[in-house]
Order: sequence, then structure tokens, then C-alpha cells
Amino acid sequence: MKTTFITCLCVLGLWFSRAQEKQAKDSLNVSLISLEEVSVAGLRANEKQPVPFSEVTKEDLKNRNLGQDLPFLLNFLPSVVTTSDAGAGIGYTGIRVRGSDATRVNVTINGIPYNDAESQGTFWVNMPDFASSVESIQLQRGAGTSTNGSSAFGASLNILTDAGAPTAYAEITNAVGSFGTLRNTLKFSTGLLNDRVEFSGRLAKISSEGYIDRASSELKSYFLQGLYKDNNTLIKTLAFGGHEVTYQSWVGVDPFTLENNRTYNFAGGIYEDGDLTGYYDNQVDNYRQDHYQLHWNQAFSNNWSSSLGLNYTYGRGYYEEYNNDDSLANLRIDDVVLGGVTQSTTDGITRKWLDNDFYVLTANAQYNVAETNLVLGGMYSTYDGDHFGNLIWARFASNPQPNHEFYRNKGEKKEVSFFGKLTQKINDQWSGYVDLQFRKINYTAAGTVNGLGTIDIDDSFNFFNPKFGFTYAASENAQWYISYAKAQREPNRIDYENGNPRPEVLNNFEAGLRKKSVRAQWSANLYYMRYKDQLVLTGGIDDVGAPIRENVGDSYRLGIELDAKIALNDQWLWQPNLTLSQNKNKEFNFQRDGQLINLGDTNISYSPNIVAGSNLVFVPSTQFQIGLLSKYVGEQYMGNIDADLSKLSAYFINDLNLSYAVGPTTWAKGIDLSLLVNNIFNVQFESNGYFYTNDDTWSSPSQVTTIEGVGYYPQAGINFLLGATIKL
Repeated sequence: MKTTFITCLCVLGLWFSRAQEKQAKDSLNVSLISLEEVSVAGLRANEKQPVPFSEVTKEDLKNRNLGQDLPFLLNFLPSVVTTSDAGAGIGYTGIRVRGSDATRVNVTINGIPYNDAESQGTFWVNMPDFASSVESIQLQRGAGTSTNGSSAFGASLNILTDAGAPTAYAEITNAVGSFGTLRNTLKFSTGLLNDRVEFSGRLAKISSEGYIDRASSELKSYFLQGLYKDNNTLIKTLAFGGHEVTYQSWVGVDPFTLENNRTYNFAGGIYEDGDLTGYYDNQVDNYRQDHYQLHWNQAFSNNWSSSLGLNYTYGRGYYEEYNNDDSLANLRIDDVVLGGVTQSTTDGITRKWLDNDFYVLTANAQYNVAETNLVLGGMYSTYDGDHFGNLIWARFASNPQPNHEFYRNKGEKKEVSFFGKLTQKINDQWSGYVDLQFRKINYTAAGTVNGLGTIDIDDSFNFFNPKFGFTYAASENAQWYISYAKAQREPNRIDYENGNPRPEVLNNFEAGLRKKSVRAQWSANLYYMRYKDQLVLTGGIDDVGAPIRENVGDSYRLGIELDAKIALNDQWLWQPNLTLSQNKNKEFNFQRDGQLINLGDTNISYSPNIVAGSNLVFVPSTQFQIGLLSKYVGEQYMGNIDADLSKLSAYFINDLNLSYAVGPTTWAKGIDLSLLVNNIFNVQFESNGYFYTNDDTWSSPSQVTTIEGVGYYPQAGINFLLGATIKL
């Protein structure tokens, strides 16, 4: 089926191109960039809508884009907190917005959902150097406007990939940095041939040893695009993806190790009679992911336009692990008798596989006049994922077959959704906004899982998510807004594996002011997010490092966000932001020492009350620029019981970014040099970790004692990346 689908994408792209070549030209003459935006305009917010958002362009990313994952490039946006397993922003990275983790941040690429359908996570490591193929990004905070895929419960991240280039170019980018980091990227474009057709692409390779011991990354990616346009048509076919091999570094370190050897990595340890004898050199996550997209954007008149999107994503890969004293029963192998001694455990090497396919169809139509903007859209998607495990080697085994399979299950998920959005000007000052969405989801999963258990899920959901609000133009440069949004979303696979989860419900209220002047623009936004059955992080992680969540009944997030862009003079630009918030579970119950107790209102895990960012830029000439980027994240709890052990300390870090443009020269259109020095004051900090509790029943049979444990993910001290881009 996957081969047929890809072939259809190519055939459809060629058919559309031929058909459009025969069209008579009219006087519409919509610009190329306007046509590019048709596919995402239905999902993005604008200043006429009562939604808080931030915009990021490719120019904003250029000077710091030296190999780190996209979350790190967005680290200085309002309410954003990022982290890295390997400690330096390359490999597995994560992003949280308003305290909501990545599973609750909706991500779309050209209007196509990127979140994994089952886990709902976003794995940027699967698309290394993707920022080099980004035209623009919009981050909406809160429930935002209706989008494709799972509802946004903290934010939505809408990405538009490279627009067509009018003229031919080639770019070669090379970067080196701390921890043996190397990045090589080649980009090219033919420019518009006969003002109609363009072919462009990118090839990239990034390698790094990581700040954490053995937390290496070997990352490869590609991006290929074919484009056809005329006055009112844009057709794009895209193929992009990546292959990552990363040494596992999600185990973290305990407090003692953090104090004495903060870069230590427990993963891959090989033990003999309790003594460490070495490390398994292939304790890796090895995954490939390929995306194929076709987009047809059409302008029918000055008022009507539409977009159609088709997508196929193919992912496959595995975790490979050396396991000490693994249970033969868990491997579904009989005990082994050697010399009269029964062996029920074995050292072994396993691979836990995921092989999945994801098909998506999106469509929308837009009507736009001075007083009215109407968008009607819909999506259909289907996902199937095979989960299975193979035993590669075992010290003791009762004659298993080669690549013995010890579990297999299959997950299938189908979704259909529709939305309608209306922005209507009421009079010279007032505008109204209505956004109605319906989502229907069917999710099944069945088979055996790692260990001795099985999985059996057959669930369906029907969600109606209304949103509405008003915008008041106090003047030409000042707008007040207020809005309400309801969002509902389904549990993910890991939630089912750890209990009987309920869907989440969010009632989101936003109110704010946007203001502009000659030298400044700023916004203030007040939010109140009231949840029912919010799936919050418990602090724990599963056997492959994925965070565990649980329903917590009533909870809320209340905060204010301040964001500004100020031209202090012709050479100085300052972009500060600040978020102050309260994030609380209501009447939280916890089983401690064998008794259920009510802890009252507790802090929601991983939700700092203060998050601040700043970017101070000095531009002494058109060629040279210096930026000081600062980030403060207040203390946060890694659990929901306000345990002192679970507290992550506040941290304040500063990065220095220098860029210099040379050229043109006799042999190049230009040369851009960039230097990024991260954490210039060498602060030792931890941006993430895990927290767990266990009931001790063996120390004293007559008494249950709750014990607490914690692990940390240390982040790198001062480190650098130095890069050069040659434009030909």
C-alpha cells in the first residue's frame, strides 16, 4: 500500500502540473509567497483573532542554526522550556510550553500533523537540521485555533517549509563545536525555470559525542522539493526525512552521581557478578523516518482560495539494549538447566522495534474580504504501527530461533475532523471570532507486550471543540482581545499501558493587549486554563525513557505573559519576555505509607512559576551583529506531591551569538560566519529529570513505607558552535 500511495503522489503531482500548464492565464497574479501560505493560513492565527502567538522566520533562525534541534532554536520564545538528553541540544530534545509537555503540543508541518499518532510525541531527532528547510513558524499558546491532529493543550507549533526561490543558488554550510560536533549541509535550488518550475533540496549530516558520556549522535537528513506555479496555482511535491543513531542517554543520574560525576551514563553497562566490566557499544536508538507530501494551493479569485494536502509517513527502527539478568520468562523462553542448575535469567541483547505507516488527507477552503474571513477545513488520517521485540543474543537460552520474537502487537488509529472558522468585522472597532471543530477518533491495539502482559485497547471518541472571542481596536496600533476555547483530547498509548485513562478536557480563557509604536511593539496576555482529568506527568519514566502520565481530576494554570520587541536606537534591539504563573492540582490524593491522604492543592509537575527570556542585539554595521540571549527558568517540581526531593532548582543561562557577513566576492555571492557560545558563564544546571515513589513492604512486613527516588539530566556548561555558510 505504501508504494502505491507514493506513486499516486508523484502521478497526481505530474497530472496537476500538466493540467495547469494548459490553463489560460488571468489577471489574478497572486504572489508566490501568498500561495505558499494558503496551506497553513487556515491553521494560523492573525492579529484579528483573539489568540496569543509568536512568529519566527527563517531569518530569525539563521544566525543560531548551527546543528541544534528546533526546540533549542525556539528556547527564547515566551513560556517555552527546553531540555536535551545528551546535554547540548543535539540528539533527543524536548520542549514544554506553559508547563505542558511535547505530547500536548500540537505540531503540524505544512498543515500535516507531525505528532506520532500513538504516543502523541514529537521526535525532532528523526529530522535533524530541519530548521534549515523552514520558511516560518508560528507558536500559538494555549488551546489556540483549531488545527489538524490532536488538540493543543499547551500550545500548537505550525511550521511552513521552504518557499520557492526565484533565482538559482547553492549553499554549503559547515560547523564545528564542542563535544566533537560536526555539521555539514548542502542546499540548492534551480530557481524558477521559465517562471514556472523549481527544484530544490538539502542534504545534511550532523555528528556529536554529546556532553553526557557516550551520548553520541549520528544524524543524516534530506529535503527534496519540486514546485510548479502560475498566476493562481501552486503545486508542491516534497520528500524529506532522516536517519538517527543515538546512544541511549535517557537513564539520567542519581543525586550522588550528579555531585561527583555529572556526565556519567549508566546505559549500556555490562556487569559480571555485580562488578562493572564495560559498556555495550551498540546501546542505541536506530530509527528512520520518511515523509512524502503533495500540496495543491489554488486561488480562484481575489476572495476564494483552497488547499489540498496528501501525506505518507513511513517510520521504522529499534532500541537495541544489553540486558543484565533478564528474565527468561519475560523473553518467552523456558528455563535452562545447566549442570543440574536451573537458570531463569540470562544476559542478553534485545531489539524493540516500531514499524509504522501514517496516511493523511487535508483540505480547506478560504473566503476573504475586508470584513469577513471564513475558513472551512477537514482532515482524514489513518495510522498503523507494528511493535515487536527480537532477541539478538543470550548467554543462556533453550534453543530459541534466530531473532527470536518475544512480543508483538499492533496499534491502529483513524481520525476524521472538520472545522469552520469565521472572523467577522462588526464595526470600525469590534471584530468577532467563532471556531467550531469536530473530531472522531478510533484507536485499537492488541497483542503481547514486553514482559508477560498483553495489550487490548478498543476505544472511540467524539469531541466537539468550540472557540469564540472578540477583538477591540482601541486605535490603529492597539488591540484588546478576549476569548474562550474548549479542547478535548484522547489518551496516548503509554497512558493505556499504565492504567485506565480518561480523555482530557480543557476550558481555556485568554485576554490580552497588543500595541505597536514607531520603535516598539509589545503584548500582555492573561490566561486561565481549567482542566478536567488532565493527564499530567507523574515524574516517572517507562523502560524506554518515555514519560508516564496520569489523570488528576481538577487542575488549572493561571498566568500572565509579557512579550516585547523594542528598537532602543538604530543599533540596539531588545526582545524580552516574561511569564508568571500558578499551576495547581486541586485536592490531590496520594497513597503514602499505605494510606490514601489528601494533600490539598499541589504544584503540577514540570511547571515553573517563572519563565523569562531575552535577546539583546547590537548591530554596529550591516555586516556584523552581536546577540546576548538569556533564559531564566524558576524552580519546578518533577512530581505532583510537592516532595522536596523532586524539586529542580532554578537556573539562569546566557548565550552569546556573533555573526558576520562577507561579500559578495569574485567567487561567492556571500559568506556568512556565525559563532554561538552557549552558557557563557558555565552554569551547572539540570533542566529535566524524573521522580518516582515505591512502597517498601519487605523491610518491615507489618508496615508499608513509601520511598522516593530521583534522577537528573545534566546540561552542558560552556560550549560553542562555529559555522560558515558559503553562498554560490
